[in-house]
Amino acid sequence: MQIQSKALPHSFSLRRSFQSFTAPRQGQAETSHPLLLLAVVVLVTLFAIVEVDLHSAQLQALGLLGHGAGIDPVFLSP
Repeated sequence: MQIQSKALPHSFSLRRSFQSFTAPRQGQAETSHPLLLLAVVVLVTLFAIVEVDLHSAQLQALGLLGHGAGIDPVFLSP
């Protein structure tokens, strides 16, 4: 008497369910959800801001980032 494992058919079932999420459907154009696109734009913008902030000294040395001397003190926070 052979004992069949339930893990193998279950893994094939999981693989098929994951492929249904990633595989393009026939005859339908793939579109991204607008909220997903907004989240990507916001995260990329925040990443760019953090990178510029972290490397501001190097960017100033290269002349790519202006010095703070030209800012009117009225516009600076207290």
